[in-house]
Order: sequence, then C-alpha cells, then structure tokens
Amino acid sequence: MSHEDRVEDLRERKAAAERGGGEERVEAQHEKGKLTARERIDYFLDDGSFVEIDALREHRSTNFDMEEKHVPGDGVVVGYGKVNGERVYVFAHDFTVFGGSLGEAFAEKVCKVMDKAIENGSPIIGLNDSAGARIQEGIDSLAGYADIFHRNQQASGVVPQISAIMGPCAGGAVYSPAITDFVYMVEETSHMFITGPDVIETVTGEEVGFDELGGANTHATESGVAHFTTADEKDALDDIRYLLSYLPPNNVADPPRVEPWDDPERRDEGLVDTVPDAPQKPYDMTEVIGSVLDEDSFFEVAEGFARNIVTGFARLDGHSVGVVGNQPRVNAGTLDIDASRKGARFVRFCDAFNIPIVTFVDVPGFMPGKDQERNGIITHGAKLLYAYSEATVPLLTVITRKAYGGAYDVMASKHIGADVNYAWPMAEIAVMGPQGAVNVLYSDELVEAEDVEQRRQQLIDEYRDAFANPYTAAERGFVDDVLEPQDTRPRLISDLELLRGKRKDQPDRKHGNIPL
Repeated sequence: MSHEDRVEDLRERKAAAERGGGEERVEAQHEKGKLTARERIDYFLDDGSFVEIDALREHRSTNFDMEEKHVPGDGVVVGYGKVNGERVYVFAHDFTVFGGSLGEAFAEKVCKVMDKAIENGSPIIGLNDSAGARIQEGIDSLAGYADIFHRNQQASGVVPQISAIMGPCAGGAVYSPAITDFVYMVEETSHMFITGPDVIETVTGEEVGFDELGGANTHATESGVAHFTTADEKDALDDIRYLLSYLPPNNVADPPRVEPWDDPERRDEGLVDTVPDAPQKPYDMTEVIGSVLDEDSFFEVAEGFARNIVTGFARLDGHSVGVVGNQPRVNAGTLDIDASRKGARFVRFCDAFNIPIVTFVDVPGFMPGKDQERNGIITHGAKLLYAYSEATVPLLTVITRKAYGGAYDVMASKHIGADVNYAWPMAEIAVMGPQGAVNVLYSDELVEAEDVEQRRQQLIDEYRDAFANPYTAAERGFVDDVLEPQDTRPRLISDLELLRGKRKDQPDRKHGNIPL
C-alpha cells in the first residue's frame, strides 16, 4: 500500500469515528433535543483546543452479534482541551453508537483519560449519555465500570471531577457520577436510577414514571444527587465553564483570583436592616452573602436541596471562597439530616482544594422530631461537625443573629478550628433560646406566678440581657470581635489576606473515620 493510500485509509477511519452511529442516529439524537458527543465537546471547550485520544479504538468482543459491528471510537469520545484557557480532560458518551453502552474498549478509553488528568493535575469532565453496561460484552463491561469507579476514588480530592447527565444513566452507570464532586442534570432529557420503572413494577408492584423516579427535579430537590439543573444542554455546559472559574485545577494549586471589581472598603449600611432584631423573624441569608462578598459573585450550589442551608462559591476581593450559611427563610435555618449532609460535603470539597470558607451563622439548633432521630440526625449532624473540624483551609465565621446549642459548636465555631469568628451586635449565643431556657429554669416559679405570661416575658428579657448576647462569648475569646454589620466585608478581606499562607497539618494517620 502506497503512502497516499495509507493516508487515505487513515482519513477514512477518522471520518468514520466522527460519524459515530451514522446520520439517522444523529438525527434521532437531535429530535430528542440532545447534542451529539462531539457537538457537546466542541461547544464546551475553547475553540480549536480539543485533542482527541484513542479515536480509532474498537471493541474486541465476538460475543453474540457484535463481531460485525465494529465502530471506531466504540461509543465514547475522550481527550483534552481548554476551558477559559485552562486545561481540562473530558470524555463524552456517544449515544449514537451502541446506545452509548459501556464495553471493555470504552472503559479503557475513559480510564486512560482519567489517569492522564490525575497525572497532570487537571479537572475531569464527564458528559454522560449511556444506556449502561453493554450486555453483549458480559463481565468485561462490569469490570470496565469498576475500573472507572476506582479511578473516581483515586481522583477524589486530587482534581475536581464534574459530571453532566445528558441522557439515561442507570445501574452501574450512576455510581461514577455519584462519586464525582458536582453533578449537573438536564431537565426532561436526563435520568438517573439504579433500576428503571419496569423493574420496580415487576419486583415491588409500584408504578412510577421516569421523571418521578430519577428526573432532574427529583434529584435536585429530594435526593440531593444533582447539584444543578438546567433547561438544556448548552446551559449545563455554560454553567460548568462558570463553575470551573472558581476552582483550582488540582489540590496543590491555589484557587484562582480575578481582578476585583468591587471596592474592598465598601460598607453596606443596608445590612443593618436586612437582619431583623426579632430572633424568630425570617430573612434571606443570600442577601447578607451578596452584601458582604464581591457584588454578583455568589454562585449557589445545590440550591434546590436542603434549602435550610445555603452553599456556594463567591469571591472576596477577587479571591475564590466557599460560602456556607443557615437560611432563616426555610425551617428557621435549623440543621436537619439533609442540611448536614449537604454542608459537610461542600465543606470537605473546599478543604480538599484549598478554598477558604466563609460561614454565616443564624441557627436555632438541630431539627427535633421522631423521624429525624430514627433516620440518624445524630450521625448525619456529626458529619458537618467532622467536616469543619478536619478542615485546614482558612475558616472565617460571622454570627448574624442566633447561635444556639450544639449547632453553635458545629457551625465553624472557634472551638473546632475556625480562624476568625465575629458576631453582630444583635447576635444571641446561648445553650438554647431565651424562651426555652426560661421554661426549663423557672418552671416552678412560673406555676406559682400571679400573671404567668407577664412573668415569663420578664424572665425572657432578663435572660436575653444576661446571656443571649455576643459579649459573654467575646469576653471569653470565643468571638474575636463584635462588628457592626457594615464593617464585616473589609474585616473579612483583611483576615483573608493574613490567612492566605495558613498551613495546618492533621496528625499522622491513614485517614479519619467520618461518621458516614
């Protein structure tokens, strides 16, 4: 074969890989409102930056009817490119080839690109659109999934891992995204479940639809599996690009800083009115976050799940920071099982990737109730405590109003390692709220009082003046200062600058045993 013939053969093979499953299947993909694997990569990465790896790989199986169905690429497109000028590694399932099902060669391609991402310290982005394991390849498919899962574990805390679910994701295919740091789902076209509706009906007799069982809304609001949902695929890819702008490429790099656009000395006088004096009156913690941190920089994570706690990324004088805050608008900002899980996972991500954490506290305690206790609020609440306590990044805490009981300890208190802790003048720091404390301490006296309600209110006022204030904590050094709200931003910026060189090591050990 001449050189010209070999070049022509190469071009034909690469053209076949680029065609995927052919025009009809591409058309079917588009009719569902979905992009192809290559269209997703081209849209996501910086123009002209994609370098493909293993474009000519094919499956080796001769099982069943696969012997005559070799397709270059084997159902997945892998490689690397740039996002906002920074290198990332990416793999995209090609649903037009064998339904994006995973076989031996498919898995080896994904593993190769994950290995390269870990070795070179770059984020891994997975664009998932797969029917699951390739049945025709049997145990090789199961082995391939396990090889990927193992690399997800190896990459965890080393490089950021982001998954976008852009089609069906069932059985073993859901575990890889679940191990990654952030999961995006596209409304209407993406689903995640261990077993589908047909299997559930056969086994349990329960009838359930695809969206109710594993749709984007279900996982974003009820299970917490999905951190973000978007209306279409391009929105998801745009969102991932934006998320990456807050993250370092790996665990030994500093988080990125952008040129600040907001005055570091800005003092928002409106903060005084944002937080009501009445301890039980709700307000929106995201308004406080938006006023203290750089303007329009807050990017909320898992907004629809466990809404009584707020998590997200923001910037402080241009520096990336993680933000955690109780949300008084939802269940008074109490910590329950879901809020504890959500907060702990986010805190641990920030700590793994050197992102300082700013915590805004307004918490009346942990959620009481039989269901919470039976479902393990003790263990789940301990996850958040453990996450903060093991964190070695700068921890900056602001108590805006209430900090009662064990929840005060858990929410990045000085006692579990926070670097700076501030309180606003209206803050109440105590074992419990004044009303509950009075009912416990003065129960006998109240029974004998002539005017019970008048005496109860008098005792509540006395307790609040004596104990439910920030000054006792400040006198003990548990709060570093009591700040007027408008002074919070410049103080935190100054603290962050001082803490940027913080180095804190944990005791030597293989790893701790977080209460999972």
